[in-house]
Order: sequence, then structure tokens, then C-alpha cells
Amino acid sequence: MNELEALRDAVRSLLATGDDAWPRLAKEIGVAGLLIPEESGGAGAGLAEACVVLEELGAVLSAAPMLGSAILATQAILLTENHDLLPELASGEVTASLAWTDGNGRWEPETVAFTAEDGRLTGEAHFVLAGDVTLALAHLTYGGIGLFRVDVSPEPVATMDETRPLGVLRLDHTPAEFIGAPNVARLRDVACVALAAEQTGAAARALQITVDYVQTRVQFGRSIGSFQAIQHRLADLFVLVETARSAYLAALDGRPDSAAVARVHCTEALNAVAAQMIQLHGGIGITWEHDAHRYFKRAHSAAQLFGSASAHLNRLESSALS
Repeated sequence: MNELEALRDAVRSLLATGDDAWPRLAKEIGVAGLLIPEESGGAGAGLAEACVVLEELGAVLSAAPMLGSAILATQAILLTENHDLLPELASGEVTASLAWTDGNGRWEPETVAFTAEDGRLTGEAHFVLAGDVTLALAHLTYGGIGLFRVDVSPEPVATMDETRPLGVLRLDHTPAEFIGAPNVARLRDVACVALAAEQTGAAARALQITVDYVQTRVQFGRSIGSFQAIQHRLADLFVLVETARSAYLAALDGRPDSAAVARVHCTEALNAVAAQMIQLHGGIGITWEHDAHRYFKRAHSAAQLFGSASAHLNRLESSALS
């Protein structure tokens, strides 16, 4: 067993307890500090290790702050020269949120929700993943984009996907502490790869639940999983899931085009699997008690993070023409 497989097994075992697993994941496995260098109290691991954790968290639709804090906020700090906040985040006892996009949800590197003037931020950010410490990206008066820390927490908002807490951060000439000027384009690429891993985990689990169900659901004296039409559907979904995993693993090469491909394909894969999950479960698939609707909602909420699939397709088209 290699290190990644051992990490996967450890994370899966903790999640199987059904408890709030984040404290144990952070303390016993150190997932909060995977991307944080050892000199700052972290594990000094890479994005590949973080993606293994995200796959497992996605499979159970966990609300753990891995994506928002251990990936997005941590990476934003790492892309600056000021790493003073990292030791606070490495243990997982303190988490961070990153306020980035406005209500349009475009997540473009050159378009952020806030403006900075004389050390104060003004603007309104949406789709803010929950965290204890609030970080924000803002346009600097002399050009470029800076990362700031503010002492204002996002306001929780009701969302369709109850498994992913989101908030809105409203600032009006709010004092802020300048941290540094990160490479926002690189930050978006890392976020896309991380989300793609999470989507792959959710799609794989949704498919497994569906496969298990069609083998026990009997119609016309046979399990519906024995019908060729159902088998063909499931085979197509299996290919989607496996190619989604290949897409995000390929994106670990750090290339922007690879990140865009992973974001698009993994989004489409989870959307397709979640839709077929509901259809193949029949009536029970639309009940509140069954998990099918949760995977469907996660699929559509995840599709809105870090830029739409169409936006990333436009990125790929522009790259191909340049």
C-alpha cells in the first residue's frame, strides 16, 4: 500500500464513524495542514494528497472546511510572501474563509468583489465558504489584487445545498490588514482541481449507491439491474466517473488548461450521475429521506463555484486560438 492509499483508507475510516469528523481529521491525520510547509506547522504535502482527502469528503457530502480553508484560503496565503497566519490554520482548530467573487459569480482573476483604499475595503462578496478567519481579495489603488484580513464574518445565507454552508460578506470602508498580493490566476486553478477531486468523489459514491439499488429493485420478476438498457446507462456513467478522475489527476501537472478541463469534465460528470441517480431510483429518489436529492443539489451548487463550466470552456477556446 502506497502513501496515498494509506491516506485514503485513514480518511475513509474516520468518515465512516458518522460523527463530526473534522476535529479528528485535523488532529489525527493533519488534513488541515497538508499544503502548509513544515516550518509553519503543516505536513508539507502537495495537492495530490489534498485531493485524496477531498475525494473522500465529497463521497459523503461532508461539510468539513477542507475546500474553503485548507485549500482555498491556505493557498491564497501561500501565494503571498507573508505566511504568518499559516500556523493558526495548520492545526485545523482555526479555519479561514476567502471572499472573492461578487453576485455574478464569475471568479475571474482580474475581477474581485472588493476595492481597497487607504487600508479599508468596500464591496460585497458572495459564495463565501464558511470559516473562522475572514480573508478577502480586493483591487489595489495602485493596480493589481491584494489579499486582506478583516474582522468581519460573512452572513450565512440559505442555499439549496444544505451540505455546503455559504455566506455573503458586506464591507463598507472596513479596516483591513494587508497580507500580500497572490497570483489569483494560479489560485483559481488550484481551487478548480481541488473541487474537481471533490466532485469525482461525490460522483463515484452516487454511482455506487445507484448500482447497489438496481441490483435489489425488482420489476417484472427481475432486478432492474439485469435489464440491458439499465446496464448501458450505468456503463456510461462508470466511464464518466473514471474519466473525471483521470482529468483531475492530469491537472495536478499545474497547467491552466488542465485545470480548466478538469473543472468542466468533473462538473458534467457529477451532474450526469446525480441526474441518473434520481431517475434510476424512481419514486424513492425524489423523497426527502433518500440521499439522491442531496447529491443532485451538491452537483448543481458545486457547478457555481470557481467559475461556470462555460467560462472555463471559453478559457480553453481562447488558449487554443492564442
